[in-house]
Amino acid sequence: MAFVLQRWKILLVLNIIAVAGFMSFWTKCSSSRPAIPANSHSNVKRQSRYNLTIQRSSISHETLLKRLASLEDVVYRQLNGLSKSLGLIEGFGGRGTGGLPETLSPAEEANAKYLREKYGYNAYLSNKISLDRSIPDFRPSKCKKTTYPRDLPQISLIFIFVNEALSVILRSVHSAVNHTPAHLLKEIILVDDNSDDGQLKAPLEEYMSRRYPGLVKIVRNRKWEGLIRARIEGWKVATGEVTGFFDAHVEFTPSWAEPVLARIKGDRSRIILPSIDNIKHETFALEHYENSGHGYDWQLWCKYINPPKEWWDKGDVAAPIRTPAMIGCSFVAHREYFGELGLLDDGMDVYGGENIELGIRVWLCGGSMEVLPCSRVAHMARMKKPYHSDIAFPRPTQCPACGRSLDG
Repeated sequence: MAFVLQRWKILLVLNIIAVAGFMSFWTKCSSSRPAIPANSHSNVKRQSRYNLTIQRSSISHETLLKRLASLEDVVYRQLNGLSKSLGLIEGFGGRGTGGLPETLSPAEEANAKYLREKYGYNAYLSNKISLDRSIPDFRPSKCKKTTYPRDLPQISLIFIFVNEALSVILRSVHSAVNHTPAHLLKEIILVDDNSDDGQLKAPLEEYMSRRYPGLVKIVRNRKWEGLIRARIEGWKVATGEVTGFFDAHVEFTPSWAEPVLARIKGDRSRIILPSIDNIKHETFALEHYENSGHGYDWQLWCKYINPPKEWWDKGDVAAPIRTPAMIGCSFVAHREYFGELGLLDDGMDVYGGENIELGIRVWLCGGSMEVLPCSRVAHMARMKKPYHSDIAFPRPTQCPACGRSLDG
């Protein structure tokens, strides 16, 4: 398998070089075309022969492009075999396409119970859904017409996982690669917070090294650190100008990255939150969530809140929504600015406190936090949390920095 894959990679590279050389030669010949007077009969014949030569060159060019496309398809089929060896599926069709709900047959359901209890969602069904499936585009219509400059900062995507189903992690990565422009995607960093699931060791590493060579880094925590410290470890190895932090059970909407990076390019002190849609944990159906800000109650639990009056007064549903806090399954920050803020409080063991802490931190330090309706990421809430600690202890312990900030 490795030999065949390597052979097709070499053929693909050689054909790309051939196409590039041909196009360079053809462009040079075209640019050096002599000026031909239009009056004489002989010149007309020469012009006709020249046009015929150009036409033949164009045909050859099209043939080479078709050949290259054919080779790319062969290589894709070879890469697709990597997922088949794991019992998974690639491609843009199949079950769950378009974010439609899926159910299991009675025979499948009998096999699904164990995985559902293990992961907190229907992992058996996830294994039957393509890693490349499409999901609905819930962006406002104005967002779909907006264009962005090409020279945006590059982003490092950081996914945190612990004992996650392999198919769910891979779908998060496939979705990120499929819907993030290649010139903007610096790297993907997977931070394993000391998982003990065997599939997340060698099978994950082998798949990533073959499927996305040079793009994906895997960081292994030697002991369980918790979500916050795991995010900090991912930030340490990131090299992109911008860092995006995500749970490893998300899927991306097309053009999610450009509006985020454009806002950060305009002001590096903005913490950007893509709008969140819901992946239902049982059927993997997509559920649209309306535009909202992120706030918290008196117990410091984060929740969705109505956008501020100023946003409604603008009458623009595509406008950024200024928000006091975040729901932390996905947020994006300029890497250096995030460091200047002090990152996150590494005294927090589990999730939740950072949602409020980062909001307080950025607003007090002269920055801002905003939700973007033009950027959407779908997230799945697990019914079972893979943590070793009880998260029901008093809130000030969960968020030390929040207590200090609120106490003055």
